[in-house]
Amino acid sequence: MIVLDCEMTGLEPGTHSIVSVGAIDFDHPERQMYEECRIFDGAKVEEEALEVNGFTREQVADPTKQSEADLIHKFIAFSEGMQDTTFAGQNVFTDMYFLRAAAVRAGHTNWPFAHRIIDIHTMAYEHMVKRGVPPPIDPEKKHSALNLDAVLNYCGIPDEPDPHNALTGAKCNAEVISRLLYDKKLLPEFEQYPIPWLTV
Repeated sequence: MIVLDCEMTGLEPGTHSIVSVGAIDFDHPERQMYEECRIFDGAKVEEEALEVNGFTREQVADPTKQSEADLIHKFIAFSEGMQDTTFAGQNVFTDMYFLRAAAVRAGHTNWPFAHRIIDIHTMAYEHMVKRGVPPPIDPEKKHSALNLDAVLNYCGIPDEPDPHNALTGAKCNAEVISRLLYDKKLLPEFEQYPIPWLTV
């Protein structure tokens, strides 16, 4: 699977742009990709999004950075030769929609990826239920409060560094997937953190 994290200028794939992509080949986690790009012409930029990803307006519009189209071509090239290109991550459907929109803008008509995904939220929710651990619920919004930091903490890992970085996010995603699916650590960055349910 391709474990993903994208940073964008907002939440709408048609009007906001990708600014960075982190990806890890889960079967060969030493294969990693991190790329940044400038926004596409006319893309909207939300201040809230920049606060999350740590980029400035000048950085996301930097004309010396590669285009979003070049980034998407590199991402597709990264996936070539993989046996399983299923996308995986936290709320990874958002990343998938943004990558697909970028491919359309780039004129990449041979989109090689399916719509089936592996979502960390669902994995963690099921894992907790099976262990008899009540998943957290947001008391105001009345829905699951299992964001990535909550899943990381459940898996014995500290919060993701802030501001977010797409490769750091992809690494966090890959590590929790390995722990939730296989009860195994995956990446050296997280070796020091024990898996909580194996130490009880």
